[in-house]
Amino acid sequence: MARIIVDESTCVGCGLCASSCPDCFEMTDNGIAKVKSNKCADCDVNEVASQCPVNAITVEE
Repeated sequence: MARIIVDESTCVGCGLCASSCPDCFEMTDNGIAKVKSNKCADCDVNEVASQCPVNAITVEE
């Protein structure tokens, strides 16, 4: 199973990951993305990570 990591110091809180894959990502109260789950049947987490505008998401296989 892949391990998803969000670098909170890099995240700008755009919310793209949470809107693209709400099963894996959620936004915290301070507007930073965090990992909700490391597995998702509905999205490609590598694709979601590649769309992050500041490259704050890493997927370790």
